[in-house]
Amino acid sequence: MVAPHPTDGRRKGETVMLAAGFERCPALVLNADFRPLSYFPLSLWSWQEAVKAVFMERVNVLSEYDRVVHSPSIEFKLPSVISLKEYVPANRRPAFTRFNVFLRDKFTCQYCGHPGCAEELPFDHVVPRSRGGRASWQNVVTACSPCNLRKGNRLPHRCGMQPRRRPDEPNSYQLQENGRSFPPNYLHESWHDFLYWDTELEIG
Repeated sequence: MVAPHPTDGRRKGETVMLAAGFERCPALVLNADFRPLSYFPLSLWSWQEAVKAVFMERVNVLSEYDRVVHSPSIEFKLPSVISLKEYVPANRRPAFTRFNVFLRDKFTCQYCGHPGCAEELPFDHVVPRSRGGRASWQNVVTACSPCNLRKGNRLPHRCGMQPRRRPDEPNSYQLQENGRSFPPNYLHESWHDFLYWDTELEIG
């Protein structure tokens, strides 16, 4: 899903005065259905982008910080949660990228189940490229370095290393759901309800 970043649309004569610390006030961006445009990475706009979008009347402000921004004629609180006025549909087919492979596999080695971070995890061609394997959703999996080295250039049935889960092409919804399992280190309190309001409740 691609967020439509606003361009400079401040009204003539309205110059926003900069203040120290505003960089720590990003706005959570929701689609018109009040769901985040993206969970991982979380859809955030800088305070400058959020303010421009408000002035351009492209978003609704749902929550605000206590921090105030001033212009020569007005002052207002920085938005902490905004929603787009026009719905942006999700891409039906996610791009085949290294990051999306890791996200599909939940940043977990598909051979031993060991979790890791993107900087530490390589990926593996289930059928090695030297043996005719292709770079595709169905043949590329997340693998930790020890398993990658152990498997080497061998076929899965030759080394007894089969992926725990059959690799396939995910859809955007599946990637977004997986991304919800990896919240960022910082979550402003005003974001919580909008990130978890659609979580399925347990019956009982």
